[in-house]
Amino acid sequence: MRMDVLFDDTMQMLSREMTLRVLKHQVISANIANAETPGYARLRMDFETALTRAAGAREVQAATHRRHMQAGSDAPAVVYRERAQRVIGDGNNVVLEQEMKELAENQLRYEAAVQLFNKKLNMLKTVIQERA
Repeated sequence: MRMDVLFDDTMQMLSREMTLRVLKHQVISANIANAETPGYARLRMDFETALTRAAGAREVQAATHRRHMQAGSDAPAVVYRERAQRVIGDGNNVVLEQEMKELAENQLRYEAAVQLFNKKLNMLKTVIQERA
């Protein structure tokens, strides 16, 4: 049986969201790891745009280029370097407190998506058990 038949649109979208949240976690983690690296420009990912693009894609998968992620074949979720005017004395524009806040928010949203996905799985399990 095909997965797209078994899982409804909500489950597919939750799966895509979780995949993109993992990418965002990696982006934020890279920023935190380089918070004291002179000249480091923070990485940024526009999550909302990436999720919107992923909504129309079949699946979300990693691309071959280190700065891109593909949400289907024609909808990249771009991770880019943010060249902001606000930089620390050594040319680094990472604000550790901001990154930690974004990491915590992303983690909470990831966990919420996992919980919703699990609830949908439990509902599917209940339906299967009732038909058996």
